[in-house]
Amino acid sequence: MKVYTTAPLEDPRDARTQFTRLEEIGYDGAFSFEAKHDPFLPLALAAEHTKTLQLGTAIAIAFARNPMNLANLGYGLQSITGGRFWLGLGTQVRPHIEKRFSMTWSKPAARLREMVLAIRAIFSRWEGQAELDFRGEFYQHTIMIPAFDPGPNPFGPPPIYTGGFGPLMTELAGEVADGFISHPFNSRESLLANTLPALERGLAKAGRSRESLNILSAINVVTADTEEEFAASKLAARKQLAFYGSTPAYAPTLVHHGWGELHEELNRMSKQGKWDDMTHLIDDEILHTLAVVGERHEIAEKLRARFDGIANGVSLTHNRHPDPHQWADVVADLKRTD
Repeated sequence: MKVYTTAPLEDPRDARTQFTRLEEIGYDGAFSFEAKHDPFLPLALAAEHTKTLQLGTAIAIAFARNPMNLANLGYGLQSITGGRFWLGLGTQVRPHIEKRFSMTWSKPAARLREMVLAIRAIFSRWEGQAELDFRGEFYQHTIMIPAFDPGPNPFGPPPIYTGGFGPLMTELAGEVADGFISHPFNSRESLLANTLPALERGLAKAGRSRESLNILSAINVVTADTEEEFAASKLAARKQLAFYGSTPAYAPTLVHHGWGELHEELNRMSKQGKWDDMTHLIDDEILHTLAVVGERHEIAEKLRARFDGIANGVSLTHNRHPDPHQWADVVADLKRTD
C-alpha cells in the first residue's frame, strides 16, 4: 500500500523543507491543498528539494479556473517535477465558487467531467496527437497556434485525479479520471456500499477495468505518544467529524450506519454556531468507525484492514491536528508489511 499525506503549509515558503522531510520519512507522495494559498506554487518549490516524492494537488479547485489554465499548470509542473506530478481536481461548493471566486456554478458533476475531457484534448494537441477541436456544453477550445503550443512534454502529460463524495462525482472519476481520492468522512462499510459501486458504474460506462483507476483513500488518523497528546488528537478528530457530519453532502455516511438523526442535529447546531457542543455528539463508536484510532504500533494493521480490497494507497490526514511528521513510525510499519 502506497502512503501519502498532505503537507501542512501555513507559509508556502515552507515547501522547501516540509516536502523534503516527508520524503526522508518515507512517504510515497505528498500533496498541497487549496485553502489560504494557491496549491500549485508550493509544488514548484517542492520539486527542487525532492527527488522521488510524488507531488500533487489534493485538491485544486477546478471551477476557480478553466481547462486551458489547468492544462498549462499541469504541463509545467510535470516538467518541473520530472514526471512526478498529479493534477488533482475538485469542485468546492456553490457559495465559494460564486461568492469567493466569482465564477460560474452549474451541473458540477457534468462540468467537472467535461473539464477533464477538455484538459485531455489540450494535452493531446500539445503531444501532436490531434488538432484542438473541443466543443462541449461548458467549454470550447478550438484554437492553438505555435506561439502558445509548448509541444510534447518530455515526461508525458500528468495524470488527472478527481476527488469526490456523492455518487455522480464518484462515478465520473471511474469514467474519465486516472485516479480518485475518496473523502475522509467514510467508513469501510460506506466505501464498499456507496463509493466502489459508483466507481464501477463509471468504469463500466467507459469500458475500463478496475486496474486502470488508482484509488487513494484519505483517512483521519488518531494516535500519539502520551495520554495527553492522544486526548488532544481525539478531540481534534471529533471536531473535524462533527463539522463533516453537519454538512448535508456528507450525510449518506451517517445514514448508512443508521445515524441520520445525528446529521440533522449536527446541521441544526451548526446553524446556531454551537461548534463546541457538536463535538460531544461524536462518541467513541462514531470516532472509531470513521477514523483509524489506536496506539502507534496498531495503526498500520488497522489501515490495512480498513482499506484491503478497496484502495491502492492511503492518505493520512488530520485537518485540525496536522503534523504528518508524527506518523514516521506508522509509515515505516506500512513499508515493512508491504
